[in-house]
Parts: sequence; C-alpha cells; structure tokens
Amino acid sequence: MLSHAAEVSLSKYMTLLLRHQPERQGLVLDPEDGSCTLEELLNVITAASKWSKVTEADLRQVTANSDKQRFEIEGGRIKARYGHSHTKVAYTPGTPPPVLMHGTHQGVLPVIMDEGLRPMGRRYVHLSEGVHFAGLAGSRRGKLVLLSVDTVEAARLGVSFYYAGNEVWLADTVPPGCLAVYEPQAREHIK
Repeated sequence: MLSHAAEVSLSKYMTLLLRHQPERQGLVLDPEDGSCTLEELLNVITAASKWSKVTEADLRQVTANSDKQRFEIEGGRIKARYGHSHTKVAYTPGTPPPVLMHGTHQGVLPVIMDEGLRPMGRRYVHLSEGVHFAGLAGSRRGKLVLLSVDTVEAARLGVSFYYAGNEVWLADTVPPGCLAVYEPQAREHIK
C-alpha cells in the first residue's frame, strides 16, 4: 500500500500521462474515450526508475482515493474522466441539473463575466453538481470565487453538456448571461 505522499505523487504522474502528455512517454490512448489498459499504463509507469515497484493494486488505490475522482477503471481499462489537454475525448451529451457550479479565482472574474467560460488550456469547461469539487478546482490560483451556471438557459442558447462522472459535467463554452456569482443563501438548490 502506498503512503499518502506517494499516492499523491503517483496521482500527479498518472494525470500527466492520462490527461496531458501520454505520447511523451509512449502511451497510446484510445482516441474515442482516452483510455488504455491497466497493463499499458503500468508498463509506462514502471519504466521510470522512481516507479519501478508500482503495482496494479497501487493504480487501483490511487483511482479509488483521488479527491476529485479523476480516474476511472472499467473492464481492465483506465482513463482520466476529465481535464484533458492533449486531445478532445468524446462524451455523450446529457441533461445536467438546472444549476451547476464552476470554481475560479477573483483575478479572472471580470473577464469571465464579460466573455463567459472557455476551456482555456483544456478541451472543455469543467462544471460540478456541488460546491465541493468546484471549490477544489477554483482555489488553486487565488481567492476562490464560485459561479453558478444556469444550465437551462445555457441549453436554450445551444450549449451541450456532457457527464464525465462523479458529479462532473463538461461544456465547450458557457455564455456570460448564464453565469452568476454564487450566493450561499441559494444553497438549497445545490448539493
């Protein structure tokens, strides 16, 4: 069993491989869903001397304990659920709850409220069903600001939403008219 520190470090490496730079390490991901076999990922990871002792059980431990549930294992295959920057993984459109959340920081709020949400360095805008995941994502770069997204209005304007699993939804963009700074008294509508 990995220590907490080793688990976090391995999770970051898995993120690099499955979301951002698979080709740099010779990992080939399925172009449809961004997955590979556990064996393929394990072979790439254990080729690095730092990770030579990693086992499939370690990969499963990291997947199970990820605070944002970044990874999914199904039928001997593993993938990052969201956050890809290397390729645009295909997702099936779905109908989200009426309100989703997006975490950001104070420094970019004026631009977002003027231009809407854009994927920036990723392939999709990341949204969540509750404040927990939105807060984890938004607190990394400065003072956290939570935005609520009116998905009914966004869908009316032509936005498609895709369910990535574990309360995470994706969209290509979200227009500014569908955004509001989250007010805690509106909490009864949000998990």
